[in-house]
This record gives sequence, C-alpha cells and structure tokens, in this order.
Amino acid sequence: MQQRSPGAARTRATSPMRSRGRAAAGALAGATALALALGGVASAQAVPPDGLPPQAKAKAFVDLNLVTVNDFHGRIEQNGSAAGIARLSTAVNEIRDANPNTVFAAAGDLIGASTFTSFIQQDVPTIQAFNEAGLDVSSVGNHEFDKGMDDLTDRVMPLALWEYLGANVYDKTTGEAALPEYWVAEFEGVRLGFVGAVTDELPSLVSPAGIADIEVGPPVEAANRVADQLSDGDDANGEADIVVLLVHEGAADTTVASATDPNSRFGDIVLNANDNVDAIVSGHTHLAYNHVIDGRPVISSGQYGERFSNMEITFNKKSGKIARMKNTIYTMAVRDASGSITGYIAEPDPALVPLVAEATAVAQELGSVVLGEATANFGRAVRANPVGAPSFPENRGGESTLGNFVADVQEWALNVDGTRDVQITFMNPGGLRADLASGEVTYAEAAAVQPFANTLVSFDLTGAQIKQVLEEQWQPEGVSRPFLKLGVNEEFTYTYDPTAPKGSHVTEMWLDGVAIDPAATYSVGANSFLASGGDNFFTLADGTNKADSGKIDLESMVDWFDTFGSATPDLMQRAVGVHLPGGTSVAAGASVTVELSSLDFSRDEIDADTAVVSSGGVELGSAPIDTAYTPNFDEIGQASVMFTVPAGASGPTTFDVFVPSTGTTSSFTLNVS
Repeated sequence: MQQRSPGAARTRATSPMRSRGRAAAGALAGATALALALGGVASAQAVPPDGLPPQAKAKAFVDLNLVTVNDFHGRIEQNGSAAGIARLSTAVNEIRDANPNTVFAAAGDLIGASTFTSFIQQDVPTIQAFNEAGLDVSSVGNHEFDKGMDDLTDRVMPLALWEYLGANVYDKTTGEAALPEYWVAEFEGVRLGFVGAVTDELPSLVSPAGIADIEVGPPVEAANRVADQLSDGDDANGEADIVVLLVHEGAADTTVASATDPNSRFGDIVLNANDNVDAIVSGHTHLAYNHVIDGRPVISSGQYGERFSNMEITFNKKSGKIARMKNTIYTMAVRDASGSITGYIAEPDPALVPLVAEATAVAQELGSVVLGEATANFGRAVRANPVGAPSFPENRGGESTLGNFVADVQEWALNVDGTRDVQITFMNPGGLRADLASGEVTYAEAAAVQPFANTLVSFDLTGAQIKQVLEEQWQPEGVSRPFLKLGVNEEFTYTYDPTAPKGSHVTEMWLDGVAIDPAATYSVGANSFLASGGDNFFTLADGTNKADSGKIDLESMVDWFDTFGSATPDLMQRAVGVHLPGGTSVAAGASVTVELSSLDFSRDEIDADTAVVSSGGVELGSAPIDTAYTPNFDEIGQASVMFTVPAGASGPTTFDVFVPSTGTTSSFTLNVS
C-alpha cells in the first residue's frame, strides 16, 4: 500500500549519511546500451540472485519496478515517435500486472510547451490522462512554472492525483520548503522514497514575475539533505530503504563524459549526490541515456513519451541493502529496416481512449479556424537533417525564418496597439515549439508555434545594452545549451566574430542601415518571458519605461494574419558571421581573406550559393558557400573569400557582402593605411 508523506521543512536537521551498499547494486546493474522493445513490453518481474531456495528468496528479497518518463509536454495524442498517453498507459499497466510492486514516476515537464490539444485546454487533458494512467509522483520541471507558482500550487497540483516534488524550491520570505520535498511508497515492508528537484536555471527559464516569491537552490544540496533525512532512522520525518532522485536537469549529450562533467549543472548533481541517493532519474535536455555511474543508475527517457524506462530493483530485507538495480529503456515506436514506423509496442489503454478523443474533438473545434496562408514553410533551425530522424533535431543556436517572422509580427503588433514606436524586437528560440507549414494557417497551427501565452512588452535600452543582449546569446558556462540565437526584426541587422572572446563577439549593428549608437536610446519589444530576463538574457530585464501591452503573443499572430492575409519567409540572414584572420588594419593593395558564416538557413529554404565581397559597387572577390550543418551554433553557410584591397582606399573602408540567391546583405569595415 502506498503512503503519501508531506514535504519536510527546509530547516529540518539532518543526520550523518549511511551507506546502502550501492557497490553491490552497481555490480549487478544493467548494461548502458539503449534497448528497443519490438515485440511488446518485456516482463518487469525481477529475479533474485540465484543460489537461494525459493522459500528463502520469498522471505529475503522484494522485487520492485520503477517506470519513469520525462519531458512529456502534453503529447497525449499519438503522433509519429510519440505513441500517445493511451499506449504509454498500457505499457505501464503491463509492468504493473507482472509486478504489483510498481511505481510510475516522472522527472518533470509533463505539461507546458504542449501540442495544441493540451495547450488550448490549459493542459487539463494531460493532467487527467496521467491521473487515469496512475502516475504516482513527479518532480516539478521548469514548464510546470510557465504560468507562475500560484498556478502550479492553486490549479495544477489540486488537479493532479500524483505528488509533485520540488525539494530545492523555497519560500523567499521564510526559507521554508515551498513544495513537497519527498514521497514514499511501501511494498512488502520495503519503503521506496523519492526526492524531487528542478534545475536551478529555473529563474532564467520562466517569467521571473511568476516566481517572484520563491527562490531555487542547488538541486544536489536539497537532494542530499532530504535523502539524509529519509535515512536517519527517525520515522517521524519519513524513512526510506531506497531513495531515488527525480531531478529536472540533464546531460548535454548521451555520453557518460557529459553526465560527469564537473563544470555542468548535471555533472555537479551526478558527482556530488551522496551515498543515500541510490538512483538518479533526470530530464530537461530531452535526451535518452542509460548509465551506471559510481554504482547507481543515472537515466533519462528522452521526450514526449517516445520512450520510457523500467528500473528493476531487488531489495534484500535481511541485509537491508539493494541486491540488484537494472534499468532498461524501451522505445514505443517499432520501425522497419528503413526507419519507417510500422507500429507500437503497446495497444491503446481503453480507459484513456475516450479522454484523448474528447480532448482532441474540443481542440479541433477550437483550432480549425483559418487565420491566413503561408506561401512557404517557416521552419525552426536544425542541427541535422530532420527527414527520417527519430526525433526533431532542433538547434536553438541557429537563425531561423520562423524566429525572424515572429519578431516581425511582434514589432508590428506593438506598434499598432502601442503608444511608442518600437524599433527592435527579439524572439527567443525556445519559445518556438513547432514549425509553420506552407498552406492554410489555422489557429491550432499558430498556437503550436507559440504555446506559452506570453504577453508583449516594450521598453527602452541603450545601443550599448542592445549589444550586450546580443552578447548574451553566448550563454553562461555550464548551461545545457551554450548558444541561443535570438530572432530579430527585419530592420535590425548585425555582424559578429564567432572566434572572438566572450563578451566581444558583436562587431557592428544597424537599424534601417544606420549604425547603432551605443549612447542613444532605442525602443525595444519582446515577449514577457524575455523582457523579464528569461533564458539568461539578463540585460533585457534592465530595460526602462517598461509597458506590458497585455496582448499575448498568439493574439498578435492572429491579428497579423487578419490584417495581411499571407506570409512569405524572408530568406535574408539578419546576423552574419565575419572573421578577419589578419585583423582589421590592412594596407592598400594588400591581399585579404574574410571568413564568412551564418549565410544560410538550415531547412528547405533556397540554398545560399555564393558570397560576393565588393566595395563602392565594384566586385572584389567571391567564393562558394558551404551549407553543411553546424550543430549548436549559427555558422551554417560558410565561405572564405580572398580579395585585394583597392589601391586608392584609405582610412575606415566599408566592404559589402552579398549572397545573390537569397539576397542576404551585410558589410564589414577595414582600416586601410
């Protein structure tokens, strides 16, 4: 029988650690390779170590199953690799049927950044679906805070029948725990405890105004504190024989090296979680990995319910130690040799089918209204070819036609409805959650692009602050995404040197072709998430004369289509990389090489063909453009152009860059002597 335990106060005293014998558990842990379940969910019944008679095994050993998911993001419907909540529920139930000693747990972001069906209904269908599927416990993720702390505690948590945990979330005034910290399930006298924590990047990932009354501490500090509490022998403050950390933080890639990188947030957790933490279930970075590190499982099941994990645990009641922990990741979709999906490993749960069907019908009615037309695809940036990929290879470090279009729309909306002339707008790549396909654009499709319902905000920044905003695209050390490319409106362009030291990348900026004055003041617009300093764009929070329009981002898109009818992607890059290996001081008549980058988009747009360098209308040199993918950073579309500085040039001289196939234009300056 499962028992819910309340969260302990932050100030609760802890006792010295005690070891659970994780060396034994680690010695018997499963292999780290990703498993593919092709014929059905494998039996989850764990087998105690051989060598004991059946009667002794029954008395000494208790078998537990821990089924986990993360980063579900409201994907309740079946769609490609995402099998949908009904099939996922069946898979979990098959494991429960094989072993009633089963817990279904998650590592956050169950809601938020959802597809339209869930988004348009405030994620209520997703919460109801997980209730029906029997989810027991989850850490909070950053997206649980999308609508603020009050929405989480006053709406989401009362609707959810599972326990939401956040041991590192504290009341800013009292310092006490603001959320439940742990939850314990008991089976056959064995207590399986869960500690939950969220990434301490939370203040940069959601609107700061929504979490103004809380502070977020280091996850590993909270995890150790609560794990020690659950292990101190005092039944009054909760006890557990096995402690699992559910943490909404993850590795930057699927390697053990990444998971143990001491300079990363996740590496800090993995390396410094103490011996009272027996397993780490993670998320946030949407990757699937299955490691055994320092004798304990360190796992993540990817995203969207495309996969789930089944951790088989055998506990020796006589020794009070874990005898075995083995985790397997199962992939829901079954593919043939060509990679095409031929089916799924589980049939839909009949109890969930009506719920999903009703939610879908409501969403179809609400979302079927046609707003306008897109004459071609507006795509997010990718780091690899998405065709045939098992999941979307998004690159938030790349410039995209979609990000720029949204920035254009928001500039227009602020100027139509506002009292000031907004000159520059910024759009964060993480706020773009779906592409906009060519053809009719419906309400549902527009909503899928921007599902967060942020309002549009205008404010003032100096030219120097605008440069600092662009420099903040190079993110702080240790974050999961090292570079975030801002979408900008068409009137604003800039160049940068990708090889420059941190803080010195941006070289020139223009507004309507006129150089930005560092000392001048400009009117800037952004969604409320960015305007509050989200995604580590701290300078945006320093803007003065802030005015919230009250119009949500989706509403601005609806109004734009109502006014203009159709949208065509702009193929001109608004940011161009310029690196001059020989420096910016050259002699007249000298041979110069300029290395250009960020000349091409990464989707199905017309390829950038040739980079042409000219001065005073005279072509000086050209080179073909390499359009190979460049993961993480916005360098796709590279060319190295050699040219001779005109003999009559003197002083600061402008050299123009032009790409004939796309119309991209830019420039750079050399000091000619």
